[in-house]
Parts: sequence; structure tokens; C-alpha cells
Amino acid sequence: MFLELIVKAKILQNIHELIARHAQNGTVSWIGVRSQRRAAVLPVSRVEVTRNGLAGDHGASEKRAVTMMQREHLAAIGAMLGRGEVAAADLRRNLVIERINLAALKGKRVQIGDVVLELTGICAPCSRMEEILGHGGYSAMRGHGGWCARVLEPGYLDVGDMVVPL
Repeated sequence: MFLELIVKAKILQNIHELIARHAQNGTVSWIGVRSQRRAAVLPVSRVEVTRNGLAGDHGASEKRAVTMMQREHLAAIGAMLGRGEVAAADLRRNLVIERINLAALKGKRVQIGDVVLELTGICAPCSRMEEILGHGGYSAMRGHGGWCARVLEPGYLDVGDMVVPL
């Protein structure tokens, strides 16, 4: 019995180690802000991040101060719609991140430039996806809508900044 507990503890330790591993850091490939509700999302190369979210962006809450998604999902969403990669601005997220699995970072902290974020939960698609992407847009986004994050340490973000799990 004692030996079984030791083996189970070792397996759990290994799983936690595996979960904490990432093949590489990510990179910010796109930043977008919208000045007001329903306004177009405009790309920027640099942005100040305050406790309330990105400067110049509309409508953030504490747990949803910053929204982000994976660049790799742009092609997947487009494929489900029967076309090529969708435009990042159409999906209405603040950051597009590439080369790291954001789902593996849920509940974790990441440093991007000067900023520290905590991924708080999924960023579900809104009904606007049907309007913007066309028939099936909402369903194509399900599971690919990205993540919400709270700001723990404000600062500045730039396109090209590394996304480093803490």
C-alpha cells in the first residue's frame, strides 16, 4: 500500500512537470485595440497596458482586461469556414500569440515585455462572429476563441515580444 502511494505521487509529480514544460516561448505577432463598442479593431505595433487593459481599448473588465488567441487558430477557423486564414482584426481579440499553446497556460502567469498577465479563462466567441465571418462563423470560433487575462503588472507590449511562462 505504501509503495502504491509513492508510485502514485511520483506519477502526479511527473504529470505536473510535463504540464509545466513548453517546447519554446511564444511571440506576440499582432496587437489590436478598438476605441468603442462595435468599432473596428485597429492594429498597433506598441501599446501601453494598464491594470484595466490596453490603453485606447474599449470595455475591459478585471478578468477580461486583455484578450488573446493563438495565431495557429486563424487558419483552422478559416478552414472550418471553407476559406483561407481569417484576419486577426475580425476576431476582435487584443493579442495574437504564436508558437506556444495558450490553453496549456490557463490559470498561469506569463510575462510579455514589461507586462505580467494571468490567463483567467476562455474567451468565448460572441454573436458578432456570425455577422463578421458569415454563416457558421460562431461555430467555427468555438474552441478557438482564445483566452482572457488579468493584468498583474502593467507596462508596454510590442509586436515581436516574447511570451514567457512564469
